[in-house]
Amino acid sequence: MAGKVWATKKSPALTGQALLTVAVDGALLVCADCVGAGEGERVLVATGGAARVAAGAHIPIDAAIVGIIDGP
Repeated sequence: MAGKVWATKKSPALTGQALLTVAVDGALLVCADCVGAGEGERVLVATGGAARVAAGAHIPIDAAIVGIIDGP
């Protein structure tokens, strides 16, 4: 995980939802944090419909952190 994201204006459905950036193949992906990941941790990311299921049915996201990788 690369860091936190702040948004001064966002959809009301995202209120209270933590957004984090994740480095994926050299690009940064903004993800909803469903597991309380911390900066520098390796994480498991779901995209598309799987991300919406993880974050909640009415949350307008396309990427979500769904796990923290513990091993090497």
